[in-house]
Amino acid sequence: MRTQRQLRVGEEIRHALATVLMRGDVPWPRELKSPTVTVTEVKISPDLQNATVFVMPLGGRQVTEIVRAMNDGAGFFRFAVGKAVALRHVPKLKFIADESFETANRIGAILHAPEVAKDLKQSGQSDETTESGEEES
Repeated sequence: MRTQRQLRVGEEIRHALATVLMRGDVPWPRELKSPTVTVTEVKISPDLQNATVFVMPLGGRQVTEIVRAMNDGAGFFRFAVGKAVALRHVPKLKFIADESFETANRIGAILHAPEVAKDLKQSGQSDETTESGEEES
């Protein structure tokens, strides 16, 4: 369980990183051509010394290359966070691809599968007949 302080500091760091990425002054490698990246969450350790930053590029393309480039430029991001957020010690940043979008898509595909849709439809019909006061046969 994360403390209120961890949540607050994580959110401050997320906003600072989002601002840096939005301004566009990140030194990206030439082959990436300044991608649009979303910072979805920042989880910070209890001692506030390490932060895991979950990122996802727009469209989900070149994920591994972008995460590698961000980890290579972690010093740049750490310096930018230090300027934007008032902390005694700026945490070390580790960038990881956010897989929550893939998980949500997988769950959505399961829920829209014909077998599951049929079961959901049947349970919805039985609920309707029960609510209308008629007995199920």
